[in-house]
Amino acid sequence: MDNVFVKAKGPRKKPYFKIVSDHTLFERVDLSVCSLVPYAPDHNLDEDSWFSLSEFSKREYCLSFLKDEFDSKNYDELPKKYFAKIAFIFSLQSGDFYFQKVTPSLYLKKKTIALGDSAEIESGKNRLVINQIPDAVYLTTKDTLIFKSLSTISSMFNGIDTLYKEATEQEVEQFLNEAFISLSDEYKACNVSKPNRKRIALAIDTLNQMDEIDRGNMLTYINDYCSGKLKFDDDSGCFEISGDEELKYLLYGIEERYYTTRFGNEKRLANSIQKL
Repeated sequence: MDNVFVKAKGPRKKPYFKIVSDHTLFERVDLSVCSLVPYAPDHNLDEDSWFSLSEFSKREYCLSFLKDEFDSKNYDELPKKYFAKIAFIFSLQSGDFYFQKVTPSLYLKKKTIALGDSAEIESGKNRLVINQIPDAVYLTTKDTLIFKSLSTISSMFNGIDTLYKEATEQEVEQFLNEAFISLSDEYKACNVSKPNRKRIALAIDTLNQMDEIDRGNMLTYINDYCSGKLKFDDDSGCFEISGDEELKYLLYGIEERYYTTRFGNEKRLANSIQKL
């Protein structure tokens, strides 16, 4: 039997409740017509793809009820006082768990015309909108969580956002002090945007795996592709960075996102990366 549950904001000991019984809330995600991509922060999903996290029950941010045998009889009905305090919905469907984050914009209280056997005016009813596609699905038999956006599900799975960490202020400052970077007087760590802080976190890991020879080749590679966008001083071996846009091009270079097509000999920037 398919049932719908919620996590309510407020109660700490027992925050999960049943809200609808014997109902299938979402259309089944057909894995035969979509591809699962192991999560990588620098990959942009195609429309028919989902990120995946395998062995999810072993991860520290896995919800406790996903680790044990689930029994819907252990969950009380949602009290009316919590109707407007729903954090997220999850629907148990054919053994899998479908999740949707609930935001204030999904609550509707408008006068509507209900078109059933006859047209009727309805007003004063609170409605909670259910999206066509769930934000995440836990595939029980595969022990795998699939999702579209990490930022969307981070409030449901506490700690999962560590998969795409943002560089700390200290890490940003240390990166900007790298020997191959020369900053203008106006541009400092506090000016670095959030997207670039995330790219810096990736770049730090990449640089830690490079020896001096690879670093030298990296600078040549970046200069070959970005000579029109970045200023490189041959004498000092430094790229001049005076703004967030220039820093972005440098970070793309560290991650080797620039390439030349084999047959057209066209220089391009890879907007997304997936390991083969």
